[in-house]
Amino acid sequence: MKIKFGDVTENVVMRKEFPLKKAQQVLKGKTVAVLGYGIQGPGQALNMRDNGINVIIGQRKSTKANSSWKRAIKDGWVPGKTLFSIEEAAEKGDIIMMLTSDASLSKVWKQIEQYVTPGKALYFSHGFGYVYNKLTGIKPAKGVALIMVAPKGSGTSVRRNFLNGAGINSSYAFEPNGANAKQTEELTKAIGIAVGSGYLFPTTFKNEVTSDLVGERGILMGALCGVMEAQYEVLRANGHSPSEAFNETCEELTQSLIRLVDENGMDWMYSNCSQTAQHGALKWRSHFHKATLPVFKKLYKSVKDMTEAKEVIRDTGADDYKEKMAEKLQALHDGEMWRAGAAVRKLRPNEAKKAGADKAAGVQGRKF
Repeated sequence: MKIKFGDVTENVVMRKEFPLKKAQQVLKGKTVAVLGYGIQGPGQALNMRDNGINVIIGQRKSTKANSSWKRAIKDGWVPGKTLFSIEEAAEKGDIIMMLTSDASLSKVWKQIEQYVTPGKALYFSHGFGYVYNKLTGIKPAKGVALIMVAPKGSGTSVRRNFLNGAGINSSYAFEPNGANAKQTEELTKAIGIAVGSGYLFPTTFKNEVTSDLVGERGILMGALCGVMEAQYEVLRANGHSPSEAFNETCEELTQSLIRLVDENGMDWMYSNCSQTAQHGALKWRSHFHKATLPVFKKLYKSVKDMTEAKEVIRDTGADDYKEKMAEKLQALHDGEMWRAGAAVRKLRPNEAKKAGADKAAGVQGRKF
């Protein structure tokens, strides 16, 4: 379906034009091997299983109670039948889904390369492994179709949105790499629908990884958190209570305003706020744009020249990464703004209902 985005028209794939029944036909007789059961693995694997696709899991075996192996068993995957080692799953799979962490891609590729043979398809949910193959070593043989479906959200959201029937937006890309181009495209779209996408929009491997790294470090996570903390600190320094500072910084954004933006856009949200709010927001918008534009340009350059990718592999691949990350996350958790947030969330009338929905979706807490 052709959709106009401003002055640009894109071919977007909707579920009504590529229904689940068609995806099931394309994937009939194929075994999808999901390698990794950490962040994206559970959501995509469970969605495909629920959609009638033949799925197996490849995961390193562990006896730890909170391990991904144990979680997979808890989710109904059976060792020796639908749950295997990384190598076994790759050997059995017709479509091999690389959903392990970016830092582990190089190691995992060395384990499975011999099983990724012509006629099979190698799937990614992120362009990192393939685009940065000088760092990861991932260079599939000719005849191995390369496909990517990148959900625009965490694995938790992939599963939640599937269970509530909404689906999640995903970008997609493919490179036949010597395989049949039409079949590769059909396979990519079929997988995209099977993992629970609401609609699919086209991209390239390179564009996806670039925009993704910029987005995560920028407005989606890094910038959002940094700007929130700055405003909270100013309010607290000027005598405002933690409750007031948190509500004016985070709670009103997440529980009210962002939902209006979601419904009809930023201008609609502005039009549904007071004239005082409209006037001030429009005035200060330009100040924040001017202040942050140089930061985003610097960020984009850091992604483009592979600085960010090199640091990801260097730092997240370190033996003590989990311990160091746990310390940073704990410091974030212990900050006054987020402690105030924990108290505010308990006051929400629908918190118990949300907790129940999270449990149904298999949402996991921090595991460091």
